[in-house]
Amino acid sequence: MNSNSFNYEFIRNIATDSYSYGVDNTMVVFKSNDDILYFIYSNRNKSIISYNLINNQKINEIKNAHNTIITNLKHYLYKDKKDLIISTSVNNNLKLWRIDDWECLLNIKVNETGDLLSACLLIQKNQIYIITSNNNYSHYSEGIKVFNLNGNKIKQIKNSNDEIKSIDIYYDNESSKPYILTSNKGFAKSFDYNNNIIYHIYNDNDEKYHYSLRIKNDNNLIKLIESSQSGKIRIWNFHTGELLNKIYFDNQSLYGICLWNQDYLFIGSSDNTIKLLDIKKSKVIGNIIGHNKKILVLAKVNIPNKGEFLISQENGSETKLWKIKINI
Repeated sequence: MNSNSFNYEFIRNIATDSYSYGVDNTMVVFKSNDDILYFIYSNRNKSIISYNLINNQKINEIKNAHNTIITNLKHYLYKDKKDLIISTSVNNNLKLWRIDDWECLLNIKVNETGDLLSACLLIQKNQIYIITSNNNYSHYSEGIKVFNLNGNKIKQIKNSNDEIKSIDIYYDNESSKPYILTSNKGFAKSFDYNNNIIYHIYNDNDEKYHYSLRIKNDNNLIKLIESSQSGKIRIWNFHTGELLNKIYFDNQSLYGICLWNQDYLFIGSSDNTIKLLDIKKSKVIGNIIGHNKKILVLAKVNIPNKGEFLISQENGSETKLWKIKINI
């Protein structure tokens, strides 16, 4: 597609067997300490598969990495520049992997009931803490749990029976404080990690699931951008909880979002397109067409000497690579 403002080009399918459980962060893209541009995903066979994006070659496949469907993958860089992957699965199992040899450093069962849809790492003073979501379909909640690298639970944060779709960490440099971010049914939340309390509930009377959460530093104003299956993008003042902007997409559900050069946002939609939103103007300036199913996960990647690319994972098997150029 070509226009005066936005160009995209389909490059290739980089996976035809990828699978998303309907949760954000079911694939990861990063440049490793040894300069490999990784694309890592899971499939219905519960394998974790890693590719070199530069030469489009498979590096490794861990077959039956979990006993049930994998729900979440995230990448972190640890001390001595070790690349780590955290993975979770439906049966409440969590694993931590070191990717240079794919040794499993930790394998724990987090909850007794429900599904473990998401987890994240907090790395502080060369210590790793594992933060896990809860999603118990019952009248009680096991809450957000925090484990150390030995697999011991060190604390739990009350979460009011909420079903958490995804969980992540935001470290605020100005206050030197970590915050937990969660997308829930009906709203998004932030938690003060140090004080074990809710920081803000970002509530706009929306009963649908909130999907992706991204933090944007806009001239020292910290904004929380989130998508909802009700067809809305909301932008909040992270520290006050004030709703700054709301953009409607009629008759659509919105899923994965990807910040692009601070001023633009790619959005995966239930109408099988990827929308490019000009954040400042609150206006869609382009659509990427090429998927046959709704798009659940989006990620940006810079390929050396080739430019900026978008990776999109649909609710099915295909993950696609697009060349992107925005000329505004």
